[in-house]
Amino acid sequence: MKYYSFVFVTLLLILSYYGCKDTVTNADIDNVTIPDNNVSYMKYIQPVFEIKCNNSACHSNETRAAGLSLTSYQNATADLSFIFPGQPQNSRLVISIQGNSAYPMPPVGYPPLTKNQINGIITWVKEGAKNN
Repeated sequence: MKYYSFVFVTLLLILSYYGCKDTVTNADIDNVTIPDNNVSYMKYIQPVFEIKCNNSACHSNETRAAGLSLTSYQNATADLSFIFPGQPQNSRLVISIQGNSAYPMPPVGYPPLTKNQINGIITWVKEGAKNN
């Protein structure tokens, strides 16, 4: 009876471990190609924000580096100086991720955004920064 209990518990632990593999990593998000148009916030932009910006505890609800939280659409778009819908050239977020500010994002030592992620965020802003 002890043997069956041990096997059952071991099998349960193995299934739990593999069944809970729902976390997304930098490598996972870097392998997603953001399209050149019709960029969905929920499908493409929020996952990048979550892994590259919030996960490092920089732009989370708690830390709000530079006063910006990227944990939700409402937080990300609350200040037009950060994300100005339709005008990426006037959006501090875009300027920072392009490396054209005194505080390029992400800072040295943190996983960088890929060229596709930068272009995807720019396109999303250019298309009106919609909550889609």
